[in-house]
Amino acid sequence: MLWGIDLGGTKIEGAVVDPSDGRILLRRRIATEQEGGYEHIVRRIGLLVAEMERETGRRRPARIGIGTPGAFDPQLRAMKNCNTTCLNGRNLPEDVRAELGVEIEMANDANCFALAEALHGAARGRETVFGVIMGTGVGGGIVVHGRVLQGCHGIAGEWGHNVLHEGGEPCYCGKRGCVEKYLSGPGVERQFHQRTGRRLACAEIAAAAESGDPDARAAIDTLCQDFGRALAVVIDILDPHAIVLGGGVGNIADLYTRGRDAVLPWLFNPRLDAPILRPMLGDSAGVLGAALLAA
Repeated sequence: MLWGIDLGGTKIEGAVVDPSDGRILLRRRIATEQEGGYEHIVRRIGLLVAEMERETGRRRPARIGIGTPGAFDPQLRAMKNCNTTCLNGRNLPEDVRAELGVEIEMANDANCFALAEALHGAARGRETVFGVIMGTGVGGGIVVHGRVLQGCHGIAGEWGHNVLHEGGEPCYCGKRGCVEKYLSGPGVERQFHQRTGRRLACAEIAAAAESGDPDARAAIDTLCQDFGRALAVVIDILDPHAIVLGGGVGNIADLYTRGRDAVLPWLFNPRLDAPILRPMLGDSAGVLGAALLAA
């Protein structure tokens, strides 16, 4: 069996997975309690693994996969870009290894999502998969022949901080006009408010557009155009065999039709054969992908 841990800002989730078919045999959650600081979070991971041992009646395996916010820089041997900020600058894999007494395979949450969907979800059997997260932020993961591509700097797939609109909205990363500022849920909501003075959640904007609201329709039109332009850059470089959309923004139906059509004007090819797919695994993808890292 494969064991995985999904480390989030509010919860730490653990799962035991059957590697043959991706079935989750045990799934448990505890609070992260990040206000307790970095060392406390590491101890909480240890507590969860001990609980999983008691419930399964089995000793922990020799290797456990962990999905994290942010990324691990293999050169600096430290975490970076984590919204759980106490993790930044710390050697999380080494410290969790010491806490658990086992080997650790670690990747960010977008990579775990992509791996799960590539092996047991919507893109099963595809050679190269780009997994997209468009939620509170925008990220992505790349899976090639069933393995996560981490990259030299640990940032492979991080298309959310490519510049989409030069001189555009300032981003926390220090650049302006990043993809994340336009394709994330907060980005869509902010742009809608700036244009209309109305405050609606992203799902409400999509529902209003379907009902014929002209302001909401214009917002979804803009979203689809930005999505097509941003995704075309990734496809030109990676040329994946499938793209899977995750996160709340990925639920907007127009992305799979008009958003897909908006890729073509920017693509270095006269057609787009790679499917843009809805995810199949729901909120199981993160922890399932983490467990699959251990394989």
